Amino acid sequence: MFERSRRRKRLKKVKPGDGRPLKPYRPWHSLWRTLFLLDVEEPDGTPTRYAVDVDYFVFDDTVSLYRDGEQVAKAEPPAVLPTSVGVIEVETTMYGLRRMHLVREDGSEQQLRPHRGTPEEWRSRMGSRFPRASRVIAGAAIAVLIVGLVLVVPQALERISEIEWVATNIGTFRSPVELPAWLNATLVTAGLLAAFERALTLRNHWLIDADTWLLGD
Repeated sequence: MFERSRRRKRLKKVKPGDGRPLKPYRPWHSLWRTLFLLDVEEPDGTPTRYAVDVDYFVFDDTVSLYRDGEQVAKAEPPAVLPTSVGVIEVETTMYGLRRMHLVREDGSEQQLRPHRGTPEEWRSRMGSRFPRASRVIAGAAIAVLIVGLVLVVPQALERISEIEWVATNIGTFRSPVELPAWLNATLVTAGLLAAFERALTLRNHWLIDADTWLLGD
């Protein structure tokens, strides 16, 4: 019930597209853009290709929906974009995507396919060709983020408690963890890489990924 209400609210924020053609995706676009595809069969049997274009460097209307190469809708993330077979839910993070799924009327979900040449497609291909190595990388990313959560959060709380208003009204907090600057820098770098790896596979957990905003601060 809550999910349906949230989708309706997000659908109201969708703007109509202007019919512009979809720009071809080039390898260097991965620095600021990603593209996902969905091929469906219409009720009359005709094939249709939907494309969701996400531009991370534009602060409004960053998610555009294309139907057979023509822009039909646009919205700010988190977005819910209407199609003939359901809605496409798009959610982003500081490091990439959290969600890019088609949700049908019966509640079933399907992740869209990353366009060839995108970092997400490269990571997906790696997972198919080298599943064992892929699992090791995914596990290492989780371990790095958990370590970061344990070590970075107490230090962040100490910094917050040093703010005058917080110290006066709530009190100060002394972190039991004190790490040298080089180790903190290493943790931040590893955390950024781990967060990026998680975004490439569209994985996000409220606890495991809770510290990524701190790592990116």
